[in-house]
Amino acid sequence: MGTRVSIDPITRLEGHGKIDIFINDKGDVDRAYFQVPELRGFEQFAKGRPAEDMPQITSRICGVCPMAHHMASSKALDDLYKVQLPSTAKKIRELMYNVFFIEDHALHFFYLGGPDFIVGPKAPKAERNILGVLGKVGMEIGKEVIGMRRELRTLMNDICGKAIHPVFGLPGGVSKVITREEQQRLIEVSKHAVEFGKFCLKAFDDIVLKNPEYVKLITSGTYTHRTYYMGMVDADNRINFYDGDIRVVDPDGKERVKFAPRDYLQHIGEHVEQWSYVKFCFLKDVGWNGFKDGKESGVYAVAPIGRLNAAEGFPTPLAQQAADKYFSTLGGKPVHYTLATNWARLIELLYSAERMRELAADPEIDSSDVRAIPTEKPTEGIGIVEAPRGTLIHHYKTDDRGLITDANLIVATQGNLARIALSVDKAARGLIHAGRVDDGILNMVEMAFRAYDPCNGCATHSLPGQMPLVVSVYDSKHNLTQEIRRD
Repeated sequence: MGTRVSIDPITRLEGHGKIDIFINDKGDVDRAYFQVPELRGFEQFAKGRPAEDMPQITSRICGVCPMAHHMASSKALDDLYKVQLPSTAKKIRELMYNVFFIEDHALHFFYLGGPDFIVGPKAPKAERNILGVLGKVGMEIGKEVIGMRRELRTLMNDICGKAIHPVFGLPGGVSKVITREEQQRLIEVSKHAVEFGKFCLKAFDDIVLKNPEYVKLITSGTYTHRTYYMGMVDADNRINFYDGDIRVVDPDGKERVKFAPRDYLQHIGEHVEQWSYVKFCFLKDVGWNGFKDGKESGVYAVAPIGRLNAAEGFPTPLAQQAADKYFSTLGGKPVHYTLATNWARLIELLYSAERMRELAADPEIDSSDVRAIPTEKPTEGIGIVEAPRGTLIHHYKTDDRGLITDANLIVATQGNLARIALSVDKAARGLIHAGRVDDGILNMVEMAFRAYDPCNGCATHSLPGQMPLVVSVYDSKHNLTQEIRRD
């Protein structure tokens, strides 16, 4: 009959999920499923709402990456109302978006993904967390991490209205001018952020790259997939998180397609499976050919590993130097090692710090010209940014009063979900033999999804069937009297 092993809930991620592993009579894995059992339905919530409310509504999808949804939504409104941002407004948006990126990437490395390396993949589960990290690296380093995040979140709170649910993006610009005093604070914090980026990469080098066992784990076949890769690039095919075209490269690193945000539906498709409340993205010109990798599969990756592979470099010097080391150490470009995403994330953190420093020092950043008032009737708008977790798409249609009639959100994590499903299945097959399963092995299976930093709360807006429901009725003595199920 075999055995079913469940990891429920999976840990150290945004949202909820579970992994079901089916082990046959020989003790080997037949199949492992990465499942998302929650349903959020934000696309339906949006219908009938005023379009200008969408940056605030969609920022509630996730408390970890609200700025990404707020920014994609604001850009969709720019397109919806056919309004061009003043130069200063665009720079302020990109500046604050990179502030958010630094804070978010630091959160994942030290709180979510980092414990697997800093504390150890098979360490006791009670130690695989931020407290275990502090125990390993020391309180002084912990104070540096917490202090940096506090500085960044204070800036977001003061300039964006709120750190968690920003309110500064408007159709055609932003709601607040940056004062000279705020600019000076931004400049000072940006200098600290660049040093923090260097510090993070040195910590990764000391803890991970100088440990042969960790390098062997990262480059092992258990955590390797040859897929397509996607990311936003500027006119020179260099990484940009706020604006640009979308570039896709094949498993050999050759450009497959490059398209403008408005053309995304021509290139990105969504596949539904009955065992999960998420849609799995794929490249339309390749097609959906199941959960497999290679050139014949339409599966692609986004987020740090996708962006570094899809782009031709960084526009800032320190990040480019770090990327050169990344590719030379890991055998050239593209890098197919899932766990290398943790390293790529820290390189992106350094890039955001450098870009923050550039924009904070821009003499135009404190101009009062921060909004162009829309005059066109709304019809349809598309906004795309690179969220920390990958390419994020907001697409709205409205009636002539500006009320949402249709909303399509292809959330960043969706771009990775097919590859995540592959990664979890392959890790389970590679790690579980002769029926031997323990907590350390199961954590290493979880590492296969954790490297992607998925946000399942953002990604769950598909309804392939009925949502499972169990209603239990108890009497006054706490005895179960009735159970109603909808499976």
